Amino acid sequence: MLGDGTSPAITIIDMETARLLDLTRSLRRAGRVATGVDRVERAYLAQFVAESVPAFALLRTAFGYLLLDHKGMLKFLAQLEGRSAWPKADFLSRVSKRRNVALMRAESSARKVAIARCLPSRLRKMLEQYLPQGFAYYNVGHSNLTERVLRSVQYASGSNHVLIHDVIPLEHPEFQRSGTILPFRGKLKRVRRLATRVIYNSQDTRLRAEALMQKWGTPPPAIVAHLGIVMPVADMAAVPPGLKPDRPYFVVVGTIEPRKNHAFLLDLWDELGVDAPPLLICGSRGWNNDVVFARLDALSPDSPVQEIADLDDPALFALVQGSAGTLFPSLAEGFGLPPIEALALGARVLCNDLAVFHEILGDRATIAPVSDTEMWIKTVKSWENTSPHASKEDNFVGPNWPNHFKTVLRLR
Repeated sequence: MLGDGTSPAITIIDMETARLLDLTRSLRRAGRVATGVDRVERAYLAQFVAESVPAFALLRTAFGYLLLDHKGMLKFLAQLEGRSAWPKADFLSRVSKRRNVALMRAESSARKVAIARCLPSRLRKMLEQYLPQGFAYYNVGHSNLTERVLRSVQYASGSNHVLIHDVIPLEHPEFQRSGTILPFRGKLKRVRRLATRVIYNSQDTRLRAEALMQKWGTPPPAIVAHLGIVMPVADMAAVPPGLKPDRPYFVVVGTIEPRKNHAFLLDLWDELGVDAPPLLICGSRGWNNDVVFARLDALSPDSPVQEIADLDDPALFALVQGSAGTLFPSLAEGFGLPPIEALALGARVLCNDLAVFHEILGDRATIAPVSDTEMWIKTVKSWENTSPHASKEDNFVGPNWPNHFKTVLRLR
């Protein structure tokens, strides 16, 4: 598998006096099903609290910033993972109207364990007071990448380390929610100017991001560190009764949004006709996809296509593991976690011809351009009639978090 790498300008990091992890995204998404980016932020949180380097967390709330120490981060992680309950929302959280209840409770909990809090204008002072010079600020969730935060870290004698997951909003604006493109461009411009180092999840993402940055000036030093996966745990007992088909079936995993290209699969299944195998579309509905939503709403009860939302991970992984194959016709990806998890579960993977899939999956997946409908149909029919189970010798070993952090943190 093609792997991690560094820019010639990057040297081994062994002088971090402390680490400051931005958990703003995790705070704002408290109570929701974790996405791939959410899992990355959570993996960094778990890593930082497990090491001897002093660890702190920064969270942007409706009223300013909170600073958590190691003890507070452990509490926050336990709540994110469901091992500890969020408390009731406090008065400050209830002041702002029409806010998500889970967010209010998460903010309340963070305030209780925070070692410091400040208004936005006092962020630099708070960092100078509580963090030693030479600390490293890590932002791995694309949230809170503001001029104030990145400048405050610099003024407080810290360094900025930013993980970029993809640049899809700028390369494919047609796939985006209204109002997200200009803010994303602003984030990327700030990263180019103010990041000490950029961490990329794939070489493909790095090439695409740096090509955009070159238009504005020289990109910062960078490394490539493939994201890790936690070995998926499948539990067929968690699958709702009657949901698993009693014949060979196929699965597509991911938010139902334009770039995931569910329309292609619906067209494919129309072409397969009455003899088409079951297709389970597992994911929540996203945005800018009204035509696909209408097609899903119009499915008849006896259709081989079934839309399934809000499955927990053990049930979803069980459906993936038991499938005849998993399908990923995405038009754009930054990394592609679901295909990696599918391979780790022993499932077969058929995906679109994207550079990042070649980089991450290598020859373990079947890769065919979505322009080659005949190849997709041929593969689906073949897999429907052959055993999906790989031999033990063929078990897929995907990228892992220890290697990721060895690259990013230079662990010895």
